[in-house]
Amino acid sequence: MNAPTQAQAATPYELLGGDPGVRALVDRFYDLMDLEPRYAQLRSIHPTTLDGSRDKLYWFLSGWLGGPDMYQQRFGHPRLRMRHFPYAIGIAERDAWMACMRQALDEQQVDPELSRRLQEAFAGTADWMRNRAEPGQQTG
Repeated sequence: MNAPTQAQAATPYELLGGDPGVRALVDRFYDLMDLEPRYAQLRSIHPTTLDGSRDKLYWFLSGWLGGPDMYQQRFGHPRLRMRHFPYAIGIAERDAWMACMRQALDEQQVDPELSRRLQEAFAGTADWMRNRAEPGQQTG
């Protein structure tokens, strides 16, 4: 059996450039949210200052991508859905979050195959985070 190549063994965290790469992706994501008018609705459900949100996403993604598990060390299990429940998240918010992250991935020049895999994983989680019924949709 052949040993895995370095690219096969590398985690998404490493493929993004480790700590600086994950931090740059998160910072660009929140910069876009602040700067781009099309993300204004998404921005409006965040705190006035994004510093805490930036840190929490950075800590979470670091561990989720295969790097240091900083979020869990600070707060325990992420319980993403529970922690986001106070915020109304519907299809529009999910789609805006995904568009903002897609733009951040593109602008950070993430490898297209890695970007595709990350977007697929993000999409599943973003959809699972929805907690608001859309018009004509039954509530749980």
